[in-house]
Amino acid sequence: MSNNNKPHKKENKILLSLLVLVLIIAISVVALIFLLKKDSNKEDNTLAYTDLIKEISYGNVEKIEMTVGSTTLKVKMKNDEVQKTAIVPNTEAFIGLVQQKVAEGNEIELVQKPKNVIAQIPSILFSMFPTLIMLALFIMIFKMQGLGEKGKVYEETERKTKVTFKDVAGLEEEKAELIEIVDFLKKPEKYAKMGAKIPKGVLLYGKPGTGKTLIAKAIAGEANVPFISMSGSEFIEMFAGLGASRVRKLFEKARKLSPCIVFIDEIDAIGSRRTSNSGAETENNQTLNQLLVEMDGFSSEETIIVLAATNRPEMLDKALLRPGRFDRQITIPTPDLRGRLEILKIHSEDKNLSDEVNLESIAEDTAGFTGAELANILNESAIIATKNKHEQIENSDLDDAVKKVTVGLEKHSRVISEKDKKLTAYHEAGHAVVSKYLPTQTDVKEVSIIPRGVAGGYTMYKTNEDKFYISKTEMQEKLIALLGGRAAEKIALDDISTGASNDIEVATQIARDMVTKYGMSDNLGPIALKDEKDPYKMRLFGEEMEDAIGKEVKQLIDTAYNDAQTILKQNIDKLDKIAQALLKKEKINENEFKSFFEE
Repeated sequence: MSNNNKPHKKENKILLSLLVLVLIIAISVVALIFLLKKDSNKEDNTLAYTDLIKEISYGNVEKIEMTVGSTTLKVKMKNDEVQKTAIVPNTEAFIGLVQQKVAEGNEIELVQKPKNVIAQIPSILFSMFPTLIMLALFIMIFKMQGLGEKGKVYEETERKTKVTFKDVAGLEEEKAELIEIVDFLKKPEKYAKMGAKIPKGVLLYGKPGTGKTLIAKAIAGEANVPFISMSGSEFIEMFAGLGASRVRKLFEKARKLSPCIVFIDEIDAIGSRRTSNSGAETENNQTLNQLLVEMDGFSSEETIIVLAATNRPEMLDKALLRPGRFDRQITIPTPDLRGRLEILKIHSEDKNLSDEVNLESIAEDTAGFTGAELANILNESAIIATKNKHEQIENSDLDDAVKKVTVGLEKHSRVISEKDKKLTAYHEAGHAVVSKYLPTQTDVKEVSIIPRGVAGGYTMYKTNEDKFYISKTEMQEKLIALLGGRAAEKIALDDISTGASNDIEVATQIARDMVTKYGMSDNLGPIALKDEKDPYKMRLFGEEMEDAIGKEVKQLIDTAYNDAQTILKQNIDKLDKIAQALLKKEKINENEFKSFFEE
């Protein structure tokens, strides 16, 4: 089966339709202008029928031209170079009248020309203008809705890049779970003998960029079966019933290609909870209902597995998640340290890396990064190495790529006053010094007052381990570290600035989550007060609960701010030395930072 689906095929169809429509309108406008111009010229040289008869009687007419089937005449008067036009009510009667005048001795030349179809094209186009517009609109809507073949089909014989489980790193347990699906597709009869039913659907959910689409393609590559891919947003249209129609067409194709895999990306676009609302919600409900019907309609002979991916599983309708539809639900997490290292190795295969490059160090510094973000770091490092005219990608290029992705582009050209430099130096030094004396906080990797992105400076920390749980003490000390910049401004400069706005925002959110989400308040107790599904949940605890939450959040922030000031006052000498070093060098690394505490 040929694969004619290209990345921008749908956009090209829409563009082509719009161009056709514009062309038709342009031709019609030109024709209209032509006719109007023609009519305006006629107004100056039009001869009434009664006046024409008089001129013929007076012998003033030299020549008359007639077109077969037309009542419009061209009249040439004697002693007048400009032709006039006239309209006759009855051509046969008029010809008889002219012939009679000629017989009476009147010199009139009567010319009868055959019908000229080409000359009448503008008039025909103008008369067909409404029809052409309607036809163009219909074609455009037809192409935009894509009522033809639905879904991109990838087959093993046609796939340019063969995707298998070897291309998927950092998801060993998830791959082991999905290998069963591959075995189902390859040998369905083996499971049928045991009375086992093939899973109808597998839901993959996780953060964007974790590899949900990649692992779906790998399943199809391993099983060597057709892979039909479609995004959930492609089902939703402004015309009622088209979403359900597309679902039917998709599964009709799947039945013809069985055994195969149907992959629906971002399924929450059509699989969100059904409502009783009208309008667009009704269309979504119809599309979802059709999907449920199609998944229920698989027979035992049809080896079709539906894979779906979403970032928001909580949005899906419960009817989709029951056994018999999406039988398996697999979380695709962000990779751990070993997984990140394997991903970096895969994406570095086509990169010209120096022998000194340490991918393990990059893996350690990128905790929480997804596979897509790691691939982006390697790509950025290649661009930076090229820009720096390096023969190979070096460690410095990779470090710069990590900073560019996490913090932003370094801006050496920005002009900064000495006052702002001093403020930034003490602010960043405050973060670094406070973090040094907090046991749960990670080591400082780099401190800089060179602007990056929207930040005037930054303090980078090492991420030595993957964290799955965060203790109350760690969150409290995170608050202290965040407010270390504001505390340093207050102590060293006896003033505060807007530079701590983001720190305060993050700290306030952490404190609020500690109280309302994680139940870490001693006064309020282990109660979940934050619920995105039910924003009015706090009303269950009375009107005074919001005031109590505010007081708890404020107490956490005030305590952290006071602790940060205490640490800095006790280590004011180190704060001054680090700030002065930043003013002189603009950037200090991990070893340079540690040296201030070894004296």
